Amino acid sequence: MRAIGIILAGGNNHRMRELSQKRAICAMPVAGSYRSIDFTLSNMSNSHIQKVAVFTQYNAKSLNEHLGSSKWWDFGRKQGGLFVFTPAVTADNSNWYRGTADAISQNLSFLKNSHEPYVVIASGDGVYKMDFNKVLEYHIEKKADITVVCRDMEAGTNIERFGTIRMNEERRIEEFQEKPLQAQTHTVSCGIYVIRRRQLIELIEKSAEEDRYDFVRDILIRYKDVKKIHGYKIKDYWRNIASVEDYFRTNMDFLKPEVRDYFFKQYPDIYSKIDDLPPAKYNVGAQIRNSLITSGCIVNGTVENSILFKKSYIGNHCVIKNSVILNDVYIGDNSYIENCIVESGGTIRAGSHYVGESDVKIVLENNDRYVI
Repeated sequence: MRAIGIILAGGNNHRMRELSQKRAICAMPVAGSYRSIDFTLSNMSNSHIQKVAVFTQYNAKSLNEHLGSSKWWDFGRKQGGLFVFTPAVTADNSNWYRGTADAISQNLSFLKNSHEPYVVIASGDGVYKMDFNKVLEYHIEKKADITVVCRDMEAGTNIERFGTIRMNEERRIEEFQEKPLQAQTHTVSCGIYVIRRRQLIELIEKSAEEDRYDFVRDILIRYKDVKKIHGYKIKDYWRNIASVEDYFRTNMDFLKPEVRDYFFKQYPDIYSKIDDLPPAKYNVGAQIRNSLITSGCIVNGTVENSILFKKSYIGNHCVIKNSVILNDVYIGDNSYIENCIVESGGTIRAGSHYVGESDVKIVLENNDRYVI
């Protein structure tokens, strides 16, 4: 493909509450075996983008570890590859990334040293499949300066937390509002953009000169009447992990057969770092209904409409309903958990009772796992 990739993975979001205290949002576990950034990385690999940069910043330890080997996404190659950029103190700059445009600006040498004519920019917190070649073909056909991937959201979606756009009959964007107080349209930006490399360098350098740091506000919105910015509308599955409720609902979607079939069985595949773990073990008395149980788990109790991530242990006579149990969680005997997200590495004492009443409850417990 005639493009390089940039994945913006450095942001933080207070709507993720306690879940973002431990990891970057792009490192959030999804669907049992994946991290959210795996979907964007896989899409770029499947689109034959051979050179990808990931800009990390906030709470990036586990994310950087996850990206430690590029072979999982087929980026282990002589030409191109996967490049991870974190903020660095230099003689000219001592700032963290002050925004998405500033993150690109501080690593502008990556763009200047590349030779591909186009750039695909995407956030790392989306769950979707996409062939970026089709977006690039549309971009060239429309002779656009920038192409924004967008989607019509379902009724009842909280549109106000997205960037909303309005297009004319030729799909040129006439109005772009970032997180409006009252949305006038149900078409939202998916945070995926295609732009010519030289033009991106020019726009980023100009924004840096004017102390402007945000790609959406200071480039897309500011230049919408000057540049030809078009929308590329998709209809397939797309979710953005921007709040606890979004994260919980996205994981619950994978309990639907059509969603599992779309991501797990239909080409192209989604790739992730593989851990050397034994298959899940179900002891006598275990009852599983409509759940995803990942490698390394041991189940003794009842699990319904839930997702268990790697190396989770469910004790005797436990009941887990409508919940997400993250990696390496030990749940003691006779515990009851419903409508909850249990943080990774937690140890839940025997006989515990957690129920999310009106909202999803985040369970944070770090008790002694083994008592001698």
